[in-house]
Amino acid sequence: MVSSVEVEPGRRRRRRRQDSEQEILEAAGRLLAERPFRELTVDDLMAATSQSRTAFYRHFTDRQDLLVHLIRDLNEELWEMSADWLRGSGDPLVEGRESLTRLADVYAAHGPLLRAIAEAASHDADVEGVYRNLVQGFVDATAARIRRDAAAGRTSLAHPDQVAAALVWMTERHLTATFGRAGATDADRTAALETLFTIWMRTLYSPDPATPGPGGGSGGLTPSPPVDRGSGALSPSPQDE
Repeated sequence: MVSSVEVEPGRRRRRRRQDSEQEILEAAGRLLAERPFRELTVDDLMAATSQSRTAFYRHFTDRQDLLVHLIRDLNEELWEMSADWLRGSGDPLVEGRESLTRLADVYAAHGPLLRAIAEAASHDADVEGVYRNLVQGFVDATAARIRRDAAAGRTSLAHPDQVAAALVWMTERHLTATFGRAGATDADRTAALETLFTIWMRTLYSPDPATPGPGGGSGGLTPSPPVDRGSGALSPSPQDE
């Protein structure tokens, strides 16, 4: 009984500390959706919480440390949403669409914050390092998926690392541009999703992703033969040659 009485206050203190830190992080997320990181001051941030200015430094060494915490939290969410394709080994068209759909949902929910983080990375070396490491994690996982699909005979690319870097950075830039400011509509989300899905799947697997395969499924992933543009493929028609 004595030990339980001793432990409970410690648990309550840890919970209060976690709640305090979370309140600051949530306030930072709201403010960064409205202004760039360079304009966010500790005074403004703590005024948006129920805590004193000194409480900030019980959790973070400076504003950059705060932003690093926000990046890590978002990284976990981005990974969770992208896991179907990045870690999968099944039908890449099915897994790819599911992952891109969930990824677009994260950007739709946190777009202004992700834009503020990306902008801060261009002005602060420490933030840039953390952000680049975040993106590089997705590049490495994408390259690994490409190699697995190549081993399974689904794709054949000479430079998987370069392809992965191009696709991931393109996706980060396009989703940031689409959702980085208030006002993105459902139509914007749909257009961004379909555009990215088409680019990824045609780059990696060749066939038109909208074309169903045998039996009405998403299609076998052997490269399709050249067809004219009327069918939506990317190969030139005879009159273009």
